[in-house]
Amino acid sequence: MKVHFTTAGGASVTAEGNPGDNLLRMGQAAGMPLEGTCEGQMACSTCHVIVAADWFDRLAPASDEEEDMLDLAAGARRTSRLACQIDLSEDLDGLEVTIPTESHDMRRG
Repeated sequence: MKVHFTTAGGASVTAEGNPGDNLLRMGQAAGMPLEGTCEGQMACSTCHVIVAADWFDRLAPASDEEEDMLDLAAGARRTSRLACQIDLSEDLDGLEVTIPTESHDMRRG
């Protein structure tokens, strides 16, 4: 299955994975600047992505805890989600997400 990322600079990157893969790990493997400081434990907002509007309603709703973390995310929008909370399924093949321009991956200096 494929996920289409748009970087903060506007470049398009398509990542391939399998159902059950986590979007954070998939994005990191594809070189996306998704820091994931808490390693997917939902204790930060460094894996914040903006889901394309036509895909947003296909995702399981965000938990209250995820919503709380998104309140701390720079550049959060109505369709913002934490990549660590999105597990991919076949019905998400072709998912489109954008890395916010406010994102900075401290692993990259």
